[in-house]
Amino acid sequence: MPVQPFPILFITATRIGDAVLSSGLIRRLADEVPGARFTIVAGPAAAPLFEDVPGLETIIPFEKSGDGGHWVRLWNQVRRRPWGLVVDLRGSAISSFLSRRKRAVYRRGTGAPVHKVIEAARVLGLQDAPPAPHIFVGEAAARQAAALVAGEGPILALGPAANWVGKTWPVERFAQVAIQLLGAGGPLAGGRLLVAGGPQDAGVLPTLRAVAPRDRFIDLVGKVDLVTLNAALGAARLFIGNDSGLMHLAAAAGAPTLGLFGPSDERLYAPWGPSGRVLRGARTLDQIRTLDPDLSQAICHMMDLSVESVVAGARRLISDTA
Repeated sequence: MPVQPFPILFITATRIGDAVLSSGLIRRLADEVPGARFTIVAGPAAAPLFEDVPGLETIIPFEKSGDGGHWVRLWNQVRRRPWGLVVDLRGSAISSFLSRRKRAVYRRGTGAPVHKVIEAARVLGLQDAPPAPHIFVGEAAARQAAALVAGEGPILALGPAANWVGKTWPVERFAQVAIQLLGAGGPLAGGRLLVAGGPQDAGVLPTLRAVAPRDRFIDLVGKVDLVTLNAALGAARLFIGNDSGLMHLAAAAGAPTLGLFGPSDERLYAPWGPSGRVLRGARTLDQIRTLDPDLSQAICHMMDLSVESVVAGARRLISDTA
């Protein structure tokens, strides 16, 4: 007997990082729900992450507006369909008014902070075995990524940008780390340098291009879609980056990931998985907050993280994942 379609409305995050961290729920539903057919609601930046989800029917870009009209627009797009399941990671009331057999809605917890992967898993009652982030990669994206990273030598991938100067380690320090890791005597000697980012991050390129010869430099700054970038990052021997969506994308791809933290909470946002590590400078998050209580000032809070510390952390992670 043919499996009947089971329509799932999945409402996820605006930001790339949060959407990646909740992506394991989609994989679990795709694996375990016969006939799963997905309508995925995500912010415009995060929406491309889901292009290759099996059973995908449509992606609805969801952009906030100051007057709350974004919820009215979404309601008009989804209200006419009877849903098998509505998963709402935004904790809105929309599922209360939709025709659905089941719903799972995020509720803000009152206990100790937990990692965002666990927080998302709670929505489906999976907190005891939270699904790891997972981005589905189709054949076309996999072929394109393979061509981009083809060549000899291990790949050091860098994500030197972030969405706020406060948590952006200076690009010059990324360059110094790359020189030590890829140079003679380094653990990735003779390897290649991959730089990842969005179109808005092109300013990091002049500094980092000088680190490696042209034939050992892979420029993926604003060049590919997020699914292809995820697949390319999976080929990295090591990823080093600021706390950002790129860091979570690399960890989801299985790359050993060293996340550089300052004014953000590693309890919530550490790179997920056995090959993820966190490194911060001498100051705790609470100490940084004494200077910038709202974490909003246009100052870099990463200056106390030294090149030597990052090189040592990178060496340890390479050794641990050998």
